[in-house]
Amino acid sequence: MRMTIDIDCTPQEARTLFGLPDVEPVNQAIVAEVMKRAKDNMDTLADPEKFVSEMMSVGGKGLEGIQSLMAAAMAGAKK
Repeated sequence: MRMTIDIDCTPQEARTLFGLPDVEPVNQAIVAEVMKRAKDNMDTLADPEKFVSEMMSVGGKGLEGIQSLMAAAMAGAKK
């Protein structure tokens, strides 16, 4: 015998039903911070040359820093 139950509810109602926490305030804070940082760096994001220059100077290590970051990510993915 097979039974199907359809529940029509909002994501908030589903979280409440399963006893999950309300993450809306945290989500709003994260979105607000991301928007603030994006607005603060709009001139860098709009100019490809500045953007690449910023990315190459990650942590003050330049290209080597990016390569070591990628190598660490690849090593973690192999596990």
